[in-house]
Amino acid sequence: MEDDVMIRAKLFHNRVRECIICALLFTALYILSYLVITRFKKNADFAADNNEDATVNRITLWMCTFTLAVSAGAVFLLPFSIISNEILLSLPENYYMQWLNGSLIHGLWNLVFLFSNISLVFLMPFAYFFTESEGFAGSKKGIMARVYETVVVLFLLTLLVLGIVWVASAIINNDAASRESLYDLWDYYLPYLYSCISLFGVLLLLLCTPFGLSRMFTVTGQLLVKPRLLEDLDEQLNCTRFEEAAMLHKLNGKMSSCWVFFSVESLKKQFLNIHARRLKLEMRRRASPWQRNLGYPLAMLLLLALTGISVLLVGFHVLELLIDETAMPKGMQDPLLGKDSLSMFGSLGAAVEVILIFYLMVSSVVGFYSSPLFIKLAPRKQDTTMTKIIGNCVSLLVLSSALPVFSRTLGITNFDLLGNFGSFNWLGNFYIIFLYNIFFAGLTAMCLVKKFTRAMQAELLRAFGLDRLPLPLPLPLPLPLPLPLPVTRSSTSAKMCLANSKRLV
Repeated sequence: MEDDVMIRAKLFHNRVRECIICALLFTALYILSYLVITRFKKNADFAADNNEDATVNRITLWMCTFTLAVSAGAVFLLPFSIISNEILLSLPENYYMQWLNGSLIHGLWNLVFLFSNISLVFLMPFAYFFTESEGFAGSKKGIMARVYETVVVLFLLTLLVLGIVWVASAIINNDAASRESLYDLWDYYLPYLYSCISLFGVLLLLLCTPFGLSRMFTVTGQLLVKPRLLEDLDEQLNCTRFEEAAMLHKLNGKMSSCWVFFSVESLKKQFLNIHARRLKLEMRRRASPWQRNLGYPLAMLLLLALTGISVLLVGFHVLELLIDETAMPKGMQDPLLGKDSLSMFGSLGAAVEVILIFYLMVSSVVGFYSSPLFIKLAPRKQDTTMTKIIGNCVSLLVLSSALPVFSRTLGITNFDLLGNFGSFNWLGNFYIIFLYNIFFAGLTAMCLVKKFTRAMQAELLRAFGLDRLPLPLPLPLPLPLPLPLPVTRSSTSAKMCLANSKRLV
């Protein structure tokens, strides 16, 4: 009897400890997400004269913060699991590491899966419709009227989506057993729906990550100071200063001309571009020789090494898929942490896997916001509306929740998927997994080759000064006859200048 009481007390304390750890981790992520969103959101939305609109925006902000915190948790989920396995393998009998066990890791995976579903299926659609709602016509205005309208619209949208997925599944699996299983909403229907969403997220990562891997070199080059290779930085800085002074002279109105009428807005834009270029050149001039000649090459070599290792791991995983069936991504219901290392190189290999996972996630985000389809969705500091914040949170949630499946599918890590992440239908299809690896390796190689050939050509032209050569101009087209200008102040002054010039002649 005493043994049973001790076992139950131990299980209870373990459960309480896991709940406290999960709550602390999520609170930290929530605070970090709130700071990130408040940095980009437009303050005018929360300082509106209408109290109702401000309340709606505040509730929407809480939902977006929750979703972004879940996205951050999904990003840290797989690296945290890999690091925990290595810590338990290195310190198996350490008393202070007993809280880090398989039950905690498995619970975190289940919580991230549950919160991802809630955010993607309910919170973000509710936040969008809640922001756009105004209440039904004829009803009493207020927060509850908006809530009623949002709930009705969300219910109709849910019926539409469920109906479309039901019809698509019935067409694909055209047998009696599959059609009967569709009526099982909780055990089959919702996992099937999320399996389709996860497949979409993994396909989005397939398109964004190779493009992001090539864009990472450009982004890093913009953040760091490049070395001086066959260029006169002082001459460029002097020319830029003269251009800035001349543009400022025009803006102050000290240079007047009756023949050319400048647009003030275009002049301001040109002045800001020249000013930014001058600041960049001054920063490059003030940079130390170590920062200029060592930091940039090391960063480029690090990016090249990480990209090369990623492609090599994917190529090696393709060979494993052809030889060994255990290379297929599968789910693990009972995680045995601390029993064996996940990499043949031990803790060093596990550390490289963690770095690669974060590098691929950053590259996918860079590629997502650099693509022509989603470039307008990129947030701007203190100038992002709530609608755009909702779109960014949904996009980041789709990318981050697909990251564990993406990393395991490409063979970046051998850590098996836990919880419901490993129960997706398409993970057992050999042809999908094999073609996915082939496409990723091919797209990454193609983007890198295209990027390096263009960059090398541009750098060589800039180094030897060939970019300053005048380009051959095309033949001029016949100009149309000028239309009579309306009589305005500018045209009147132009006529006066013309008359004065004729009088002088």
